[in-house]
Amino acid sequence: MALHFHKIAFTDAVKALQEAHGSRNSYERMEKLNEVDGLTHNEMAFIANRDSFYMASIGTNNYPYIQHRGGPKGFLKVLDKDRIACIDFSGNKQYITVGNLVDNANVSLILMDYPAKARLKIYAKTEIVALKDNPEFYTTLDLGDYKFRGERIMVFHIEAYDWNCPQHITARFTADEIQIALQPQQAYINKLEEKNKLLAAKLKEAGF
Repeated sequence: MALHFHKIAFTDAVKALQEAHGSRNSYERMEKLNEVDGLTHNEMAFIANRDSFYMASIGTNNYPYIQHRGGPKGFLKVLDKDRIACIDFSGNKQYITVGNLVDNANVSLILMDYPAKARLKIYAKTEIVALKDNPEFYTTLDLGDYKFRGERIMVFHIEAYDWNCPQHITARFTADEIQIALQPQQAYINKLEEKNKLLAAKLKEAGF
């Protein structure tokens, strides 16, 4: 499967705006570059390290719906160079995304790495797999002791993907990432505190 994001994203209206604003020539040159056949190791590693993504679907009323999907890091799994999948966990039971997919399987995904200011955009067709129909498949996606109940499996057949530039992405960090980053400082503080305790003990022995 050849992946070329621009063939899907650049409609005639989009190209007309690019022409009007002076960016059409550069994007036209990009469109002529060699296409990539499926996910590379770079995208696979990026996807495997995500703990959330955003998914846009289209309802029969032609309105888009964007939903945040989250879970433990690695809940979105790479099946092969053309497919990624995750367990769809129970939520507020609105079923807007799943309902939209009944009539239109096309979705757009955005995967963010805020600390690295990186963003991966994916066009895909969604396949819904019932848990009872493929228990072995569910086992390969299972997250062990994750407390939420799975309702179905979503398989995303990738049509195209592209990386965004980091411009306008604000770097954000989770509590765990901050804690890891501060570990050297905390170790240094602990060492200083231990030295202070030893110094205070020596001064006490000396009568100060």
